[in-house]
Order: sequence, then C-alpha cells, then structure tokens
Amino acid sequence: KLALGWAAWKMYLGRSELNGARTNAMETLGAALGSNQRSAEALPVFEATLALKQRYWSDNKDHILQIQGNIALCLSKLGWRDEALVLQRKIYAGFVALLGVSHEGTILAGGNLSISMGKLGFYADAIQLLRDKLLPAARR
Repeated sequence: KLALGWAAWKMYLGRSELNGARTNAMETLGAALGSNQRSAEALPVFEATLALKQRYWSDNKDHILQIQGNIALCLSKLGWRDEALVLQRKIYAGFVALLGVSHEGTILAGGNLSISMGKLGFYADAIQLLRDKLLPAARR
C-alpha cells in the first residue's frame, strides 16, 4: 500500500494544485504512511491536503472534516492527545451541523471523539456522549 501511495504521488506531482487527481494522490500517500505506523510523515501530507481542499474545494465540507479526522488520528498516534481531542470535538460538531446527528459519518466522528476522551481519562464525558447522543442516533 505504501509503494502504491508513493507511486500515485510521483505520477501526479507535476500537475497543478487545482488537479483533483494530485490532491487525491496526496491523500492516498498520507493514508498509506499512516497505516504503516509513519504518522510523523503522514501528518504534514494530510495538513497540505487539508490546505489545498480548504483553498480550492471549500464547499466539500464533509471531505474536509474527514481529512481533519486523519490529522487527529496522526496527532493521537504521535502522543499529542490533547490536540487530537480539541480537533475531534470540532470534527464532531462539524458533522452534526452538516449532516445531522443520525448520519453514519456523524456517529463515526462521535465514536472517535469518545475514544479520544477515554484515552485522556474523561470517562464520564465519553460515556455520556455514547449513551446520550450516539446510541439514540444509531437506533434511528
């Protein structure tokens, strides 16, 4: 998977920032790095991808939130859990506002937020989110 990510990046590197295939190749590379426990290398790739998406495709809010989720995962894996939690809260709120509480993406973001809360010892907050928000939404 990592070799495929690098190959995609090399293939589309020379294209314009406005080229969607180039941005997708960057995202593929970031995902490949992250899945190979190379979060320190994946983080700047995801940050660059996010900057491009916000600059040229700012109307694609759900995809921007997904990329932010990748960044939060990298932060958490690198031990920056407080920063990851702040970003996870923002992502969950963004999905609630964009897609509503019952959407699969919102529920997934809420689950990720509850995991981040648990890792930092905010068990009561994590349980409350799961019990009061996510479980009822998942039942709908």
